[in-house]
Amino acid sequence: MQEVHHITHPLVQHKLTLMRQKDRSTSSFRRLLREISQLMAYEATRDMPTQLIDIETPLSPMKSPVIDGKKTVFVVIMRAGSGFLDGMLEVVPGARVGHVGLYRDPKSLVAVEYYFKMPADMHERDAIVLDPMLATGNSAAAAVERLKETNPRSIRFVCLLAAPEGLKKFHAAHPDVPVYTAAIDSHLNDHGYIVPGLGDAGDRMFGTK
Repeated sequence: MQEVHHITHPLVQHKLTLMRQKDRSTSSFRRLLREISQLMAYEATRDMPTQLIDIETPLSPMKSPVIDGKKTVFVVIMRAGSGFLDGMLEVVPGARVGHVGLYRDPKSLVAVEYYFKMPADMHERDAIVLDPMLATGNSAAAAVERLKETNPRSIRFVCLLAAPEGLKKFHAAHPDVPVYTAAIDSHLNDHGYIVPGLGDAGDRMFGTK
C-alpha cells in the first residue's frame, strides 16, 4: 500500500515554516507544534468511522454522526512525540493515550526500547502513532512493530517531517501503515538528521541540547 498523505494546507505549511526558523524561541516552538498538531489531527482522522446516535436539536429529534473517541488511541513515541499530543487531544479529547519509550543509539542509530504502555483491549481501538520526525525510520518502525503485538484495529503514523530514507525504511517494514506528514524533506545528513529539517525536535521543544 505504502500510503503517504502529504498535508499541504496553507495553515500547516505556514506554521511549519515558522518552526523551521533557527532563532524561534522554545515557547514559540512548543506553541506552534501544538497548533500544527491540531490541524494535522483533522487530516489524520478524516476517514475515521462514525456511528449515528439519537439527539434532539432545539427544533426536532434527529440521527447524527459521532466518532467514538474512546476507541482512538494516540500512541506517543517519547520524548518528542509528547509535544504532538496536546493539540491532538484538543481535537479528540476522549482518546486514550499509549506511550512507547525509545532512544536512538548515537553510533548505530538503532532504536532501543525502554518503556511500553498501552490501554487495554487494543483490538477494539484505532491507533494513531505520533512522532514529529521520521528521519532514519528506525524508531518509527520499531514502535509500530511493538504496537502490532497488541493487535489494534488500525494503525496510522503522523509526523511533522519525513525524510525519503525514513519513508523507505518505514514502508519496507510496514507497507500497511499510512503516513501523514506536513513535509518530505531532501535527505538525511551523516548524523541522521533531516535536511533542511528543523533540528532536533525534542531539544527545541524542551530547551535541551
